[in-house]
Amino acid sequence: MNATPTTGARYRDALPQLYRTPFLTDGGLETTLIFHDGLDLPHFAAYDVLTREGGEDALRRYFEPYVAIARERRVGIVLETPTWRASPDWAERLGHGPDELAELNRRAVGLLEAVRDEHETDETPIVISGCVGPRGDGYVVGKAMSAEEAEAYHAVQIGTFAETAADVVTAITMTYADEAVGVVRAAQAVGLPIVISFTVETDGRLPSGQPLREAIEEIDARTDGVVAYFMVNCAHPSHFYDVLEPGSGWTDRICGLRANASRLSHAELDEAEELDEGDPEELANEYVALRERLPRLTVLGGCCGTDHRHVDAMSKAWQ
Repeated sequence: MNATPTTGARYRDALPQLYRTPFLTDGGLETTLIFHDGLDLPHFAAYDVLTREGGEDALRRYFEPYVAIARERRVGIVLETPTWRASPDWAERLGHGPDELAELNRRAVGLLEAVRDEHETDETPIVISGCVGPRGDGYVVGKAMSAEEAEAYHAVQIGTFAETAADVVTAITMTYADEAVGVVRAAQAVGLPIVISFTVETDGRLPSGQPLREAIEEIDARTDGVVAYFMVNCAHPSHFYDVLEPGSGWTDRICGLRANASRLSHAELDEAEELDEGDPEELANEYVALRERLPRLTVLGGCCGTDHRHVDAMSKAWQ
């Protein structure tokens, strides 16, 4: 059953990032809030900032430099809601009940809707993406769910997004195929376009051990190819460059990249006490070097350790 949004989702029927290039997105929200803004994020939960005095203003300050870059370059941008941890299990750990969780997800979309109303132009369409994260840790599979269990779990958050101005749902840092399949089915059930973003280890495989190619092909086979496109996030380009196969169907399905600034492994990043910001220009050049291997790459952004400086460098190097 398709849900009718109660507010103005603008791009659900035609995502502009599929045919306009480049399209930007933001960077490492959580690492920026922690290391640059000095905010405490229990369980890496950025949405919790919305419960604090001045929280919405802090999040607007994070997003606005990215929008300014997109407007300066006259390109579009996808803005991800700060809701990577805003699902039932994590909310319970943070002391948020079901009603409060739903309201916080709605407020997260509303925040980006206000940014869009203020800054969108014909040259810079602003797509609002409802961000979904893994039920478990973003680096380790842990207790795996069946696709049916994953659908039931993620339907809570995705169902809330369906009633807002969110244009698309993006599942960030997926670590194994069954959970991704469940997310896709939950989005399908409420008529929302869906993007799946996998993270990989330094060998280019998912934390589950599955090769990236097999994961993408499996999701497409089990969901009739309904995923709008795939992404890779929370990994450095050097971690997966060698596994990409130019000209193959599965690499054509990868349209977005949100890489880490650091070349460190997930285990090393977990142990790190200081933020590794890498070099923005170097990372930007590595994105450009992926063009031949990922010919449909259009959505450019960052993950851990990146900020608006990295995305600015990407947009300059790409153009």
